[in-house]
Amino acid sequence: MSRYRVQFVRRPGRLMLSAAAAFAVVQLAGCGEQAAPDPETTATLIQPVARLELKVAKVAPGSRSGEQIYQSVCMSCHAAGLLGAPKTGDAPAWAPRIAQGFDTLTTNAINGIRAMPPRGGGTDLTDTEVRRAVAYLANTAGADFTEPPTGQ
Repeated sequence: MSRYRVQFVRRPGRLMLSAAAAFAVVQLAGCGEQAAPDPETTATLIQPVARLELKVAKVAPGSRSGEQIYQSVCMSCHAAGLLGAPKTGDAPAWAPRIAQGFDTLTTNAINGIRAMPPRGGGTDLTDTEVRRAVAYLANTAGADFTEPPTGQ
């Protein structure tokens, strides 16, 4: 019976010796000098997946149409009727304002009235641009104002 026991004990030793030899070979294989990485390849591999570029579109003062001004400044309040602003295209709400005339509407838009700030909050708007916006907005509710030309 002792003969079998000795063979059983020797087998795990051989296994450990083989594992140690394999580990040593793997460690020695990685000891060589590594080649320097190519900078262009490295730059290509670490490129972002997407790139975002922002461009600011500057518009020359006085060149925007009434519709452009409405969409960028006026629509935020007049589309939903916020803070008592008459809604775009709401003829009954605009009728008393249109009856005051184009000049009165323009003066109120330039100076501000009730909750509306001067120039509707568009501090870069010229007086002519405000006139264009007033004409556009009032015309959606049935007025027949002539929008000043854009000069383009």
